[in-house]
Amino acid sequence: MKVLVPVKRVLDYNVKPRVKADGTGVDLANVKMSMNPFDEIAVEEAIRLKDKGVTEIVAVSIGEAKSQETLRTALAMGADRAILVVSDDKVEPLGVAKLLKAIVEAEKPDLVILGKQAIDDDNNQTGQMLAGLLGVGQATFASKVELASDSVTVTREVDGGSETEKLTLPAIITTDLRLNEPRYASLPNIMKAKSKPLDQKTPADYGVDVTPRLTTLKVVEPPKRTAGVKVADVDELVAKLKAMGVAK
Repeated sequence: MKVLVPVKRVLDYNVKPRVKADGTGVDLANVKMSMNPFDEIAVEEAIRLKDKGVTEIVAVSIGEAKSQETLRTALAMGADRAILVVSDDKVEPLGVAKLLKAIVEAEKPDLVILGKQAIDDDNNQTGQMLAGLLGVGQATFASKVELASDSVTVTREVDGGSETEKLTLPAIITTDLRLNEPRYASLPNIMKAKSKPLDQKTPADYGVDVTPRLTTLKVVEPPKRTAGVKVADVDELVAKLKAMGVAK
């Protein structure tokens, strides 16, 4: 059984983003980059499923050549091989989904596990688009995954609590924070990862057009939070809430 795990290189979650002076985007020069946290959870879950019948884990990344570092991290965690689709231009979620569809058709995995969203753009679109393009079942926001020979049972988080779905393989899963705790790659595994296969492709190799369909007009930092106001008693609090239109 084969599992495909897409991973993305993003600004490290411990780094405070800085907007470029011209407002065209986030400044990524000389800042720490790492694997998207939700994708780390996806890699970890794929590794844990090796005890349930998974024989091969293929990590995939789409982006600039430096994304090799992210794939090497996935390989050090336990993935068996990796594919990097090199693109110097930013690829939008639809383009990523189309590329992943082509890779899935070539690799024929039984299961694709993705992070539910990337922390750089928070689109939460790729997994759903991929399932739609492939015409297979999907379970998003997974908090528990149980794999069988021809199906997968997923507990997913919803507004009212949780629900459990059973999908026939092949299927698409997107991971939520409570699914697992990703492992740290050990030094021996980091060294072994350097010799694991990592193929480089381009969007043209898969016949996919990744021309952007969206234009970013402006990027600005969120407004600074204003200072709070102390009130003397409940009556004053209610009066202020009424003035703001919060209370009636």
